[in-house]
Amino acid sequence: MRMRGKLGFAIWALFLWGTAVARFVVEKNSLRVTSPDSLKDVYECAIGNFGIPQYGGSMMGIVLYPKANGKACKSFEEFGISFESKAGGFPTFLLVDRGDCYFTLKAWNAQNAGAAAVLVADDRIEHLITMNLPGEENSHAEYLPNITIPSALITKALGDSFRNALSNGEMVSVNLDWRESLPHPDGRVEYEFWTSSNNECGPKCDSQIEFVKNFKGVAQILEQKGYMRFTPHYITWYCPEAFTLSKQCKSQCINHGRYCAPDPEQDFSRGYNGKDVVIQNLRQVCVFKVANGSGKPWLWWDYVTDFSIRCPMKQEKYTKECADKVILSLGLDLQRIDTCIGDPDTDEENPILKAEQDAQIGKDSQGDVTILPTLVINNRQYRGKLDKSAVLKAICAGFQETTEPAVCFSEDIETNECLENNGGCWQDKAANVTACKDTFRGRVCECPVVEGVKFVGDGYTHCQASGSGRCEINNGGCWKKTSEGRTYSACMDDESKECKCPPGFRGDGANTCEDIDECKARLSCQCPDCKCKNTWGSHECSCRGDLLYIKDHDTCVGNKAATGISWSFAWILMLALASAAVGGYAVYKYRIRRYMDSEIRAIMAQYMPLDNQAENPNNAQHSVI
Repeated sequence: MRMRGKLGFAIWALFLWGTAVARFVVEKNSLRVTSPDSLKDVYECAIGNFGIPQYGGSMMGIVLYPKANGKACKSFEEFGISFESKAGGFPTFLLVDRGDCYFTLKAWNAQNAGAAAVLVADDRIEHLITMNLPGEENSHAEYLPNITIPSALITKALGDSFRNALSNGEMVSVNLDWRESLPHPDGRVEYEFWTSSNNECGPKCDSQIEFVKNFKGVAQILEQKGYMRFTPHYITWYCPEAFTLSKQCKSQCINHGRYCAPDPEQDFSRGYNGKDVVIQNLRQVCVFKVANGSGKPWLWWDYVTDFSIRCPMKQEKYTKECADKVILSLGLDLQRIDTCIGDPDTDEENPILKAEQDAQIGKDSQGDVTILPTLVINNRQYRGKLDKSAVLKAICAGFQETTEPAVCFSEDIETNECLENNGGCWQDKAANVTACKDTFRGRVCECPVVEGVKFVGDGYTHCQASGSGRCEINNGGCWKKTSEGRTYSACMDDESKECKCPPGFRGDGANTCEDIDECKARLSCQCPDCKCKNTWGSHECSCRGDLLYIKDHDTCVGNKAATGISWSFAWILMLALASAAVGGYAVYKYRIRRYMDSEIRAIMAQYMPLDNQAENPNNAQHSVI
């Protein structure tokens, strides 16, 4: 039994051999030193694979190096040291040395001492590496899921420079910036989650299952609305050709050693085998493909969640029968899924699992996938805690600015830069219009569109409404005033974008329009008897005494003369109308009489010959007939 166990673990070690030589890409963010002047520059640092990196954001802090416990392998409480920032003070970025203990323990001790972030200085000259979680045999520390501060590995040279500056009494201030840690090419995020259906591998499996449960709702909504495209993946290994026929390979692999998974309990003599895990992983891939083909790829989240609850290994329900019940409960086509899975005992490649193995190989900026779980966002491997809030931050950082969904702007995800000093952008407080648009990574100053009206300008110092309807928004930024019961506006409601003072006013139209005194300008009321009274935006003309003002002629006439003229005109008009009526009647009578005469003559001609028809022989012949 002991020899068989050793052989099994030896074979499993060969499975993992490929991961030791895999291409692993170190994900980085920038570290900008703002003081002292001698170190001012932008440096690279490697993001730790634990804690919560502030994807899409940045942090400003002061670097401190502990006088004791420089490697942070012990609790700082033992030394009576605290790095808690006072109210109004800068956060503390604790600089510690590499060595003697796990990176995660250094971060945990720094976090408990009040540090906002931990910078680990490398102890050797080399390319930056990723600070990872402890191996499986040491991954059961209770503090691991509770690390929340971000961590970064810096080069030995930069660490030495920080220590020298601090020893000389200089303040070292830095800005950790994660805003460009993930690419954000457009308004949709594509991400992959490499996982396993194994639910008996301890804390790591538990964390994966918990993440899927917590993230399911957000993932499904964002995918249904077209913000994201998700693809699940599953790692498999192959059995070395020399051991293909061994009992260990047969129990851990399908398709004659082509696709293998580790034994769930790491004990080949009990429980489920790696072969069971591979088949269930394949089933989950097929569930996604069938659901995606029906236009509902988000059903994968429901299946994986329900399967982990209803079909756990502990209760010996990790079976096809249990899986089929979950599939049917979701309304998926079971036959199509079984066809997708194929025959696990055949000695040929499975196209689905072959594609999964090919996808494990990194391309471009993505390294090979060798660790479970692994999250890849926009072709970059996510570093940090597998936590709903932390992962959502990273996904939000993958959107192009101003295209992020509303969930990215919740208070626990990002800070609204427009709330302070309007983000330094243009605003019209009176109209409650601003050019500041909050984004996940910061803010942009962009002239807005309000109620269908577009504002144009640089967004920082000037924005002006343009186009039809612009006068409805703060009067288009033009002058407007009400006085003496009248309202005048300089806004031109057209495509001109102009502010032009209305008739009766003069000025720039934007800020001022002054009333023109038409009386002083002598623009009207120029007759000798005319009187002019200026009003706001206009004027009134009248006449002295009992004279009447005729506006069209700009003249004054007497009321009596005007009355006489009016009555004479009325009599003439009435006589003309009467004459027209009499003439029209006479013409009517004449025409109706002529018409009647012609009709009577035509009728009589049918019954008796008229004088001019007596001698017409044709007429006589017709009469005989």
